[in-house]
Amino acid sequence: MVVLDAHVITITSPQLLCTCGVWPMFERSERLVAQIEQQPRIRFSFFHKTETLNQSSDCCQWRGVNCSSEGRVTGLDLSSESISGGLHNSSSLFSFQYLQNLSLAYNKFNYSQFPSGFDKLTNLRHLNLSNAGFAGQIPIELSRLRRLVILDLSTLYFPEIPPLKLENPNLEMLVQHFTELIELHLDGVNISEQGSEWCGALSSSLTNLRVLSLSNCNLLGPLNPSLLKLQSLSSIRLDNNDLSAVVPEFFANFTNLTSLRLSSSGLFDTFPEKIFQVPTLEVLDLSNNARLRGSLPDFPQDGNLRTLVLSRTNFSGKLPHSIGNLTMLSRIDFLSCNFSGSIPTTMANLTRLLYLDMSSNNFTGPIPSFSKAKNLTQINLSHNDLTGQITSIQWQELKNLVNLDLGYNSLNGSIPVSLFSHLSLRYLQLSNNQFSGELNQFPNISSNVLEYLGLSSNNLEGAIPVSVFNLRGLKILSLSSNNFNGSFKLNMIEQLRNLSSLDLSYNSLSIEYDRTGSPSPSFPNITTLKLASSKLKIFPDFLRTQSRLIVLDLSDNEIGAEIPYWIWKLPFLQQLNLSFNNLVTLEGSPRSASGLTILDIRSNRLQGQLPVLPSSATYLDFSKNNFSSIIPSDIGDFLFYAYFFSLSSNKFKGSIPASICNATYLRVLDLSNNSFSGMIPECLVGISTLGVLNLGRNNLNGSISDTFPDDCGLQTLDFNGNQLLGKLPKSLENCTRLEVFNIGNNHIEDIFPCQLKNASVLRVLVLHS
Repeated sequence: MVVLDAHVITITSPQLLCTCGVWPMFERSERLVAQIEQQPRIRFSFFHKTETLNQSSDCCQWRGVNCSSEGRVTGLDLSSESISGGLHNSSSLFSFQYLQNLSLAYNKFNYSQFPSGFDKLTNLRHLNLSNAGFAGQIPIELSRLRRLVILDLSTLYFPEIPPLKLENPNLEMLVQHFTELIELHLDGVNISEQGSEWCGALSSSLTNLRVLSLSNCNLLGPLNPSLLKLQSLSSIRLDNNDLSAVVPEFFANFTNLTSLRLSSSGLFDTFPEKIFQVPTLEVLDLSNNARLRGSLPDFPQDGNLRTLVLSRTNFSGKLPHSIGNLTMLSRIDFLSCNFSGSIPTTMANLTRLLYLDMSSNNFTGPIPSFSKAKNLTQINLSHNDLTGQITSIQWQELKNLVNLDLGYNSLNGSIPVSLFSHLSLRYLQLSNNQFSGELNQFPNISSNVLEYLGLSSNNLEGAIPVSVFNLRGLKILSLSSNNFNGSFKLNMIEQLRNLSSLDLSYNSLSIEYDRTGSPSPSFPNITTLKLASSKLKIFPDFLRTQSRLIVLDLSDNEIGAEIPYWIWKLPFLQQLNLSFNNLVTLEGSPRSASGLTILDIRSNRLQGQLPVLPSSATYLDFSKNNFSSIIPSDIGDFLFYAYFFSLSSNKFKGSIPASICNATYLRVLDLSNNSFSGMIPECLVGISTLGVLNLGRNNLNGSISDTFPDDCGLQTLDFNGNQLLGKLPKSLENCTRLEVFNIGNNHIEDIFPCQLKNASVLRVLVLHS
């Protein structure tokens, strides 16, 4: 009987045969085990399938159990059964002496010690313990399984999870007797060896190896030529190691090579072109090796490459026309390389393409047709310099297209409205181009599944077509920075019940909102709303019920009167921009907005005392208002996370509180053009994180403290227009990054400041009084 409880696997098998009286029962608790033993018929969970069995059932017919012709159990698959607890070395699992195939993969052994009892299973050919939940040193006993053909001990790597490791025994000791092994999977096992060590260990013992998978093993380089002894290798995976090595040309000598994965391994120098031309190669992944250079060679006819991933490398040059010979290609990923020139029209031959990402390169010219690639699901050509127009013919044959991103190019002409009625398209990004003209009404969109529509930063004009609001699946709509005009009723977004982000900023729209007495419950739950520069005159009252709102930008509008109290009570609000309006008073307290990180209310007519600041804020701009109070002495206690703080161009008075020095992350402090008096706090010039310190045009007096830190980071220092006395401090020489230094219109009496001789980037120097 096989009993599985919450702590340990116990298997009793006196005959090691699967007879009527010996049959496994897989359950999850001791209570169920007790019930099983009392009942002649039981229900058990196996591969998430519930079946009814009795003691006369033939367990050799059960899923996951394989038997020999004599009825001996030769295969046991317990993968993905949510087994928890530990596996003791005394477990009777290790008594199945005829077992050839065993899988405990994807269980939950709670990172218990790797058991050593596997050496008793001397007939094992296939052992799969991948992601089973074992941890610690892999025991030497495992090396005694001399008949192993496939060994998989791989595990997903997470820094906080105890790893499997090969220290003592090391890799060489583990594999020394595995002469029949054809597949070795140790992904995520901490091996931590130099290239000569791990390459030598493999090449001396595993001469029949075909699959080598050692990702995330803390392997070091260089890649040793001894690997060439493994001439049967067809799949090599060494990604996510710190090889810090040149890619050796000898990889081209593996005549059976089908897959080579070397991503994120610190590779550098020039990649050998010969490897591209290995006739058997199907998968090549070199991604995330920023120092790896290379270019694409001429490809022969009928190449076998199916996956070509070069993203975030330094590959450059033009794509050869012969890339069209790689007719088996299904995935091309050239994200963030340095390719240039036009995209070859021969890519139309790649009829099996499923995924194409050539974004963030320097491609120019028109977009070729991909219409023959009927199963293409993603096209990303963004962040290039592509030109010309796009037509409906290019896309209408791509019935499976889900993502189309052509943003950040120089494409022009009109946008074909057929894109908006594409039946499979969910993501359409055309922002930051030169598209022009009006958007016509969209026909036939009843079955549309579009979720993301980005048309911002183009030259589109006319009214926003009403049919946009028939795209009922829309979650994100961005139409900002165009020339859309006319009036727009904000109430129309009620139709887009799934909408989470709306950006209509910087057009020529007049956005209006009809008050309904009480906020309508039918408005979508929006997380981002940007309506800057839209001639908006009021706070739309539906906002007060937007419980998920994170970003709100109503800047550069015509909103007057007060900032309403309820705006500080929006529970998830993080960014609020109300700058460049006609606001006069501030109701409630920003301190109530506990999650607010960015607050920009500059360039209004706000007056009175400085409100209590939100304690989590990182960016605070109150400049160009009519605030006239003193600054509270404890203001620094509310600037703990702030990197930007500006009160410039108000009517603040009194002294600058020393507590402001508690803002240790501050990068910009601008208190200029007020009526501050008294001395500059000594600690203020000692904040090493400050890049901009502007106290100009106040009534400050006294001398400048000689407390500039050794690691002074100031780029702008402006004390112009005060009543400062004395000499310039010697420690000013520490401020070698200064670009602007202005102490004009004070009463400082000193010679030319030689302290600035090392400020090699100084551009503005004002000393006159």
